[in-house]
Amino acid sequence: MTRTSKPQTVESMPLNETPTIDRLRVLTVNTHKGFTALNRRFILPELREAVRSTSADLVFLQEVVGEHDRHSSRYNDWPSTSQYEFLADSMWSDFAYGRNAVYPDGHHGNALLSKYPIREYRNLDVSITGPERRGLLHCVLDVPGHAEVHAICVHLSLLESHRQLQLQLLCQLLESLPQQAPVIIAGDFNDWQLQGNAALARRDYLHEAFERHHGRPAKTYPARFPLLRLDRIYLRNATSHEPRILGTKPWTHLSDHLPLAVEVRL
Repeated sequence: MTRTSKPQTVESMPLNETPTIDRLRVLTVNTHKGFTALNRRFILPELREAVRSTSADLVFLQEVVGEHDRHSSRYNDWPSTSQYEFLADSMWSDFAYGRNAVYPDGHHGNALLSKYPIREYRNLDVSITGPERRGLLHCVLDVPGHAEVHAICVHLSLLESHRQLQLQLLCQLLESLPQQAPVIIAGDFNDWQLQGNAALARRDYLHEAFERHHGRPAKTYPARFPLLRLDRIYLRNATSHEPRILGTKPWTHLSDHLPLAVEVRL
């Protein structure tokens, strides 16, 4: 797969000019903190190999652990770095982490792995009330040929009323961004009744990749027998191509959610 729209020969390409990148391979996956469904087995090393095999340019991660003191002493293959650094390894040069849930042993949240420089990032707290902590990780990327590309990693509440308020905050964020900038929004929306999707569909500048190509968002949960359409990839000022649910082994055994992959053309 070529990653440039108009490849140039060495003779025709101006010196010191980086070719424009107009295609990004995107992957989103809820890592379930590195454990299989029901927390039966720690499988983060296997998950890393599976994620690497996709050759994604951008990886949106939810429920990824920043640190956990008890698990680090309990599991021999627990990484010495954060889970998102372990997953990035040498393949993704840049990464950003947004800490959401904090507990006595550590914390977890959302992360983005990127093959392109992350110019800046911020984690927006969209928690409503109670102990459930949620955030939107917003990153600004330097992708050759584009002034800026925005990536927003999402993990919304389990409660419908909270999700609706969080989606309003997401839309406020979108409206604050440069009008012509490409935006990729991906993650676990927990929107099993599709009310959130209906609200976003009223924004004519957005489209959801699987709904655009297949009529409805993808079924991703639970991983082994997916019934619910929880995970999404929305785009603004970009088009989606060949959206895929990674629904075969090893993915069915690496989390309680199935990952989604799509080619995004800017």
